[in-house]
Amino acid sequence: MQSSGLLFIFLYTCTANRNSPNEHSRKYHLITSDLRTQCANIKGSDCTERFCWGYEEDCTDDDRVWVPECQYTTNLRPWAKSLDELRNLFWRQADFGYVKDVLDTLQTICAPNEENDSQLICSKNARFCKATNLYINFQQFHNFVSNDARDRFLENIFKKGDIGGKCKLDTSKLAEQGEHKSALQSWFAELENFTSLDFRPSSSKRCDLTERKPTVFMKLDAGVNLYHHFCDFFNLYASQHANGSFSDDTQIVMWDTTEWPYSDLFNEAWRAFSRHPLKRISDFAGKRVCFKDVVFPLLPRMRGGLYYNTFIVSGCEGSGLMKAFHYHFMSKMKVPQDPVNVDILRVTVLQRSTQWRKITNIDQLVKALKAEPQFTVKVVDYKYREMDFLQQLRTTYNSDIFIGMHGAGLAHVLFLPDWAALFEIYNTDDKRCYHDLARQRGVVYATWENMDLLYPEHKGVHPTLGTPHAKFTNYGFDVQEFMKIVRRLAAEVTQRKRNYQMKHSKEESNTEAHEEL
Repeated sequence: MQSSGLLFIFLYTCTANRNSPNEHSRKYHLITSDLRTQCANIKGSDCTERFCWGYEEDCTDDDRVWVPECQYTTNLRPWAKSLDELRNLFWRQADFGYVKDVLDTLQTICAPNEENDSQLICSKNARFCKATNLYINFQQFHNFVSNDARDRFLENIFKKGDIGGKCKLDTSKLAEQGEHKSALQSWFAELENFTSLDFRPSSSKRCDLTERKPTVFMKLDAGVNLYHHFCDFFNLYASQHANGSFSDDTQIVMWDTTEWPYSDLFNEAWRAFSRHPLKRISDFAGKRVCFKDVVFPLLPRMRGGLYYNTFIVSGCEGSGLMKAFHYHFMSKMKVPQDPVNVDILRVTVLQRSTQWRKITNIDQLVKALKAEPQFTVKVVDYKYREMDFLQQLRTTYNSDIFIGMHGAGLAHVLFLPDWAALFEIYNTDDKRCYHDLARQRGVVYATWENMDLLYPEHKGVHPTLGTPHAKFTNYGFDVQEFMKIVRRLAAEVTQRKRNYQMKHSKEESNTEAHEEL
């Protein structure tokens, strides 16, 4: 496996790709010293200039592909004493500094002594690990496997000798990684009994099966919830950077200690990361398996991880890591983007068919939107049975203003174009969730502020706790106030679209002139 702490170099091979989004219409092939990594397709950078992501050892601030946009005010002094400190803090919390912190804390837990020996390397608290020539004994899998969905991540399922490799194990270093031991925060529970073996998995006859394809084990969050499931995909993408490989010739394996079905409403998304069908560890039940290359990627609910429930300093927006994920994912999914028209704004209103957080006067709001000549309005309900995920992606990617109540569907902010706006019409007192996600994505954000013009259907009460809770009721909205917010967003989005169009028209002209040379 390659380290990603190497300088990326451009090969000037700009080609058209009509099936990819506009941001990917020119291809930039990035390579490390010996590995052609990713067709990054970053438009907006000169093909001929040197650049890097930011986590490479010799990458300067000036060479970074993207730098966060920050505004420093004195009320931010408890977190940063200057604009540069503020920008660096945001970069480490929500940008490629997140990857750099993983790389900076990597340490060898089990070191090879000879060629073809095994190796285990982990970041602090075993949040991200890599292994070569790994042995895992799944012969007793059926003895602990459960049919209870609550047992997806049973701990300590291996005894000494069931998982390991031929290498020199530093037992104290391994023991130090247990502070964050938890299902979706660390891989320590799975690696706690890692053992130094007296045989070499790369050539042993003790293996019933040898998996030579690079393997990624994943412990997955809720596959029925867009917000939570895309924490899985986002951290997988960040892990590709940490691992230094974007190959889709990779076998992804669900680490799931049950045989209970995993409901995945967004299973089409896996094609962005692997060309092979997903497997489960139950597929290896009863076998001793030797893996040539393994990655244990970053997990969706880590302490201080991204992007679930994470504090991000105020004053900054535009995570390069989030933008790179957006470009990578939309390109891999081949989502087309319609031509940019600055005179027309496409407004998408997401309605909910759930019991709570419906917009009670949605017809009035939509009627007011349609009365504005500059808007084309689409009302959607992203039910997976009625609109598949690829159709949802295309709708969102061709939206200029996306409007909806607080809920997992607003994670579609990940797929909005760069100039767009998210209007979380009411955040139901969860003020940071989608505001922070919109800031990371770098799009405009607004939510309802005048509570006197907000009309709850009744007082929300938590169904199990019996306590007041804003999420458990439906809401009506003052039409004039609603339109005031939308018009404000429209003015900002129109200017952003115009800037985008001017910038990229100029770049197209420069590219054509360069190609003529």
